[in-house]
Amino acid sequence: MPTRLVAVSGSRRDGSYTRQALEHVLARVRRGGAEATLLDLGSVDLPLYHPDRSASERGDAVAVLRLVREADAVVLGSPVYHGSYSSTFKNFHDYCGSDEYDETVVGLVAVAGGGSYGSTLDHMRSTVRGVHGLVVPRQVGVRSARTKFADGELTDEGIADRLDALADQVVDYAERFRR
Repeated sequence: MPTRLVAVSGSRRDGSYTRQALEHVLARVRRGGAEATLLDLGSVDLPLYHPDRSASERGDAVAVLRLVREADAVVLGSPVYHGSYSSTFKNFHDYCGSDEYDETVVGLVAVAGGGSYGSTLDHMRSTVRGVHGLVVPRQVGVRSARTKFADGELTDEGIADRLDALADQVVDYAERFRR
């Protein structure tokens, strides 16, 4: 059975560089034979998390959580907002717990309009570990994103190589863990 990977885009912006970076990852893993799905949080109904809401009041949460829970690997991507991840990513992450991430390999991508993404990756890593996700050593941060993409495509070879290496490591770890 092929590795099942879900890439989660925590951006709502049209033309999102985060989504474009994750689409690059998805293309790489598909070429290697993995099943790959993009979960674009900008296009799902995920109300503000409230622990007392019933499943019928949570929009697409049940389907979103099942998608993550059934994945062998997840690549999480967020734009950098105020030195951390986006509120869209945070809301999604509040829905997720150890049921979704236990025994799941996780890769991280942070995309900055400016020059700093380190604290965003730190926040993502520590919160994913808090719900038992197995975060791989490789991670990718993109600085000055508007200079790295053109016409919906990644144009920076160095970033492309780093995203490819992340994709390869996530799939490799997921396959090892499944054995």
